[in-house]
Amino acid sequence: MDKESKYQKLKDIIKVYLPEDVMVTDITLDSDFISELNINSAHLVDIMLDVEDTFDIRLENEDMDQMKTVQDALTIIDKKLDQTSDS
Repeated sequence: MDKESKYQKLKDIIKVYLPEDVMVTDITLDSDFISELNINSAHLVDIMLDVEDTFDIRLENEDMDQMKTVQDALTIIDKKLDQTSDS
C-alpha cells in the first residue's frame, strides 16, 4: 500500500471522531490530534483501535504515547506494517 493510500485511510478514520468545529480539510500531516484537531483522549483510543482493524496491526500503549500528529501515526503504521511483513 502506498503512502497516499495509507494517509487517505487514516484521514477516513480520523474524520469520524472530529468535533463539529473541525473540518476534514483541516487534517494535514502536521496536525496535532489533541491541540489542532480537538480529538479527546477517549477518541484517540478509538482511532487507535480503528487503525489496528484497518491496517491489521497491533498497537501498544507506547505507540499511543508517541502518536501526537497525523505524521506520527503514519510513521507508527509503517513501522508496524514493516514488522508484520518481516515475520
